[in-house]
Amino acid sequence: MLEISALFITLTALLAYVNYRFIGLPPTIGVMATALVFSLFLHALAMLGFPQLEQLIESLIGRIDFNHLLMDGMLSFLLFAGALHINLADLRARRWAIGLLATAGVLFSTAVIGFGSWWILELFGLQPPLIYCLLFGALISPTDPIAVLGIMRSAGAPKALETTIVGESLFNDGVAVVVFTVLLGVLARGEVPGAGEAVWLFFEEAGGGILLGALLGALTFALLKSIDQYQVEVLLTLALVLGGYTLATHLHVSGPIAMVVAGLIIGNQGRKHAMSAHTRENLDNFWELLDEILNAVLFVLIGMELVLLPFSAKYLLIALCITLLILGTRLAAVGPPALLLRKMGRALPNGTVRILTWGGLRGGISVALVLALPASEERNLLLNITYLVVLFSILVQGLSIGRLVRNICTRDSGNSR
Repeated sequence: MLEISALFITLTALLAYVNYRFIGLPPTIGVMATALVFSLFLHALAMLGFPQLEQLIESLIGRIDFNHLLMDGMLSFLLFAGALHINLADLRARRWAIGLLATAGVLFSTAVIGFGSWWILELFGLQPPLIYCLLFGALISPTDPIAVLGIMRSAGAPKALETTIVGESLFNDGVAVVVFTVLLGVLARGEVPGAGEAVWLFFEEAGGGILLGALLGALTFALLKSIDQYQVEVLLTLALVLGGYTLATHLHVSGPIAMVVAGLIIGNQGRKHAMSAHTRENLDNFWELLDEILNAVLFVLIGMELVLLPFSAKYLLIALCITLLILGTRLAAVGPPALLLRKMGRALPNGTVRILTWGGLRGGISVALVLALPASEERNLLLNITYLVVLFSILVQGLSIGRLVRNICTRDSGNSR
């Protein structure tokens, strides 16, 4: 473990340096792109008769349980850090849009992508069981705000739009994990639960996560309010994340949702009423730095995992068709709620549907969930497709979303004049 950690922290630092010094892409996208180029370089060396370095990387990556690392390690920190900087008043103002997208949107996407991918795979002569396709729909539905948030801020995206995208992503991660867990239970049991049982399982996970997050957030808030010593207060938030997420897994409630709720409480009530200015500054610096480091390591791992995957032209074509299906489903999931909110007098900023559709990036959550599937031919198929979809999402959509946001903002400012 020490060797693996040392290798990937060192590699992440070097790739981040190369990106910052010579390439200039957004940090998370840049380190993934450079890791991808590094993977291709290793393949080229192996083809030229120097396979030793590629074999070393493969052996080390093969020893990493990516699903365990992200779902039981990184995810709790990433979600808490993301929620910590969300203004609860802004979130409350966008609650209808965020609620619809994070719940109905995920359920709709799971069903449409599940059945649609089943049909596409059949066109290519592949016939996985429908339950695997529905699992794929669940794991590919959550959007990842990590790579796109910095781009949107630098592009001057409206605050309401930024809050909608980040709030949706934080909550739909948790909802999608719950849906995936329920479907994975169906696969393990070999039978479909009744509608009432399925709904109860969903609300037990999601509702339990909300309740646990609120209780832990309130308890930590009370502890923070009773002292003024930033080292201890930072340590308390660290204990909240590690202990709270572990407790959630033992209680069989949603750890991701619990961390989002706890992060919102500490980031709003805790920041206003339980921290001095000095503590707020140090707490923000700690979680921002931890967030950046974990994101960089995560995206390097995604890029390096490609060393292990045997791609083919057939997989590329399937992934392209499914990517188009995902974009179409995303548009269908985003459009009706936007129209409904407009009729309710809660219209979103201009260009919201286009930005939400193209900015709905897929990332580490999707990769971690597909790796949680039991070993089988279907898992290998979905693993390859998921990686290709994530690559397209981050490298193509992620690198172009900033231009789309700037164009829409520029057009709106021109119209207002």
